[in-house]
Formats: sequence, structure tokens, C-alpha cells
Amino acid sequence: MKKMLLSMACLICLTTGLFAQTTKKELRHVVLFGWKEKADTAAISKAVVAFGKLPGQISSIKKFEWGTNNSPEKLNNGLTHCFLLSFASEKDRDAYLVHPAHKAFTTLLPDILDKVTVVDYWVQQ
Repeated sequence: MKKMLLSMACLICLTTGLFAQTTKKELRHVVLFGWKEKADTAAISKAVVAFGKLPGQISSIKKFEWGTNNSPEKLNNGLTHCFLLSFASEKDRDAYLVHPAHKAFTTLLPDILDKVTVVDYWVQQ
């Protein structure tokens, strides 16, 4: 009976997250874009596609995802596109920032980008 109760307690802890997670820390790089009012939609699409290709070109990117704002709160201050990248270290993030593929991607932005916000943080669990 004690073994069964202990097993049930362990199962509850695992499913509710009461045990400390053993995942490695990750550095998140959040990039938010807002486009110029007269920005060409084809140019915006080209930039979004190019950003999405960076994980295949830069090995230090561990994870990548993106999406467009759909919050009903209307607190996005003109920022419509969010890109989330994950890195194992600040060194990996810094290598991404100066990587030729990232530099080439940024050349697509000056004529269409109105606002940008970048926030980097270590994941806390």
C-alpha cells in the first residue's frame, strides 16, 4: 500500500510539475516587428520567409518560431510579427547576431520596417 501511495504521489508530482525540471537553460531572443504604413506586402512576406530560413543557415539557433499578433487587448503598439529564437548560450546568440546570413537578412528591412523591439532573457522555470 505504501509503495502504491508513493507511486501515486510521484505521478502527481511529475504531471503537475512539482519536481524541478532538469532541462538545460535556454536563452530566448524575442524580436517584434512593426511595418511601415506603406510597406509592400510582398517585401514583408520576403522578409518573414528569410527570417524563417535562418535556423537552417545558423547552427547556433536551437529553436525558432514565429507568428502574428492576434491579441484583443490592442496593446501591441503597432508591432505585428513576433519571432522567438532559442540559444544555448550568450556566445551562441552573439554568433548569430554577426553571422553573414543574419546580416544579409537585415538588409531586407530598412525600407519596410517601422518599429522593432528585441528582448533577450534566460528562461526561468
